Amino acid sequence: MSLFAAASRTDPAPAPTAPAVPTLQDAQEHATNAAGWVEENWTTWLAIGLRVLLIVVIATVLRAVVRRAITKLIDRMNRTVQAVDGTALGGLLVNAERRRQRSQAIGSVLRSVASFLILGTAALMILGTFQINLAPLLASAGVAGVAIGFGARNLVTDFLSGVFMILEDQYGVGDSIDAGVAGGEVIEVGLRVTKLRGDHGEIWYVRNGEVKRIGNLSQGWSTAGVDVTVRADEDLDRVKETLDAVAERMAKEEPWNEMLWSPIEVLGLDSVLLDSMVVRVAARTMPGKALTVERELRWRVKRAFDAAEIPIMGGATVPAQEAGPDAAAAVAAPSAYASATSPQSLAASPLSPPSTAK
Repeated sequence: MSLFAAASRTDPAPAPTAPAVPTLQDAQEHATNAAGWVEENWTTWLAIGLRVLLIVVIATVLRAVVRRAITKLIDRMNRTVQAVDGTALGGLLVNAERRRQRSQAIGSVLRSVASFLILGTAALMILGTFQINLAPLLASAGVAGVAIGFGARNLVTDFLSGVFMILEDQYGVGDSIDAGVAGGEVIEVGLRVTKLRGDHGEIWYVRNGEVKRIGNLSQGWSTAGVDVTVRADEDLDRVKETLDAVAERMAKEEPWNEMLWSPIEVLGLDSVLLDSMVVRVAARTMPGKALTVERELRWRVKRAFDAAEIPIMGGATVPAQEAGPDAAAAVAAPSAYASATSPQSLAASPLSPPSTAK
């Protein structure tokens, strides 16, 4: 057989097979198997679904109840503040805006913590219902939490500092504080940042985590102190009588009688110098009113001393000595012609006439 004959020979193509048509018996068998599988597992599905639904319903109801209770507690705190806001006690001890912002911040923190705990616990319970192993998930969450904590440690520090600052009521709206990095009047308190109004009107944004020490000038009471400097030979009894009269008159007038929480006292001599002495006057005032009382007290003391002809000195001063005549002015400047041997004197001396020979 030649190669051309072998190449021209072709194998017959296989005949196409008809697709198998499922019979009624096959369909009945598949339906029976599916029904049996559903019958075997429907109780498990129903139990899992009911358990998930029960967890979701309980978590939602519990979250709503807790948040409502927290809101009612905050509203009750605000109503208590508003009840005493118009009284004398409210004017002295209560700052409505400060209490309102503090209560709102505490309520926000409590609601957020409650929601996180309730919803987080519900999510873990749902995952456990589906028989999911929570150990790797919790381990991954722990590692992610550590990484986020290291990356955002400043933010976490600011937040935690703000929470404890609000809970401890270290300062609030309307207080004058010295936070170290800045000082002024508190106009807003937040969980991360505190806003201060400076003495020149500027606004300082101070991160709560950067505050290492706080000096609150508006809590408790303040001290107003004035130093009065008079001459060393002044009559101290007369000075004290004048100051006592000023203090008594100021304590009876409004609004100073409300700002003064103790009588204005003459504490005595603070220092004695060669030509002056300092008398110290002090009193307790309302928080944040010390500077106002000091200015008014200085004004009244100056007017009273002027009326009593008691001069007020600015401190120890040395009297200026009058300039006398200059003794060196009558002395003439040294001259080169004063010396007979100086070149100037020799040049200016007349030449001697020549001698004639005899």
